[in-house]
Amino acid sequence: MTQTAITIRPAEIDDASGIESVHDAAWREAYRGIIPGVELERMVARRGAAWWRSAVRRGARINVLDHQDRIAGYASYGRNRSPWLTQEAEIYELYLAPEFQGLGLGVRLFRATRANTRSAGLKGVAVWALSGNERALAFYTRLGGRILKRSTGRFGKSIYESTAFGWD
Repeated sequence: MTQTAITIRPAEIDDASGIESVHDAAWREAYRGIIPGVELERMVARRGAAWWRSAVRRGARINVLDHQDRIAGYASYGRNRSPWLTQEAEIYELYLAPEFQGLGLGVRLFRATRANTRSAGLKGVAVWALSGNERALAFYTRLGGRILKRSTGRFGKSIYESTAFGWD
């Protein structure tokens, strides 16, 4: 794969099916064995193409990683939702289709999305990752993220720990 075939750009309504495909495959890959199967299926099913079309229409900030007219990844971002963190921006989600992982494309998507938060005048960025998702924890550590906080949340009937990473 040549690097010139990659474009990172704002999501458009027509990208909804591609984002859905990435979300589906990436979540199944990342959370299998962490989130119970039935709950994982529910979570994936909630984010169909109609959900993504609606998000884009509402003005959600979503970058897509486009490889030869195929959506290979996405990142959503905006203002930090965690009142106990000082970072003004948050990358809510960053996922690549499994076949595009490990190629440096996640780093490119992260950097482009972080640049967008800076352009929006937001200082610092935070990212939350499930503590059981070792691949995500390693990724954000390699990018220089500092662990800021650990918190618990619920998916269905199960309680999970999440780790917040931050960059100034």
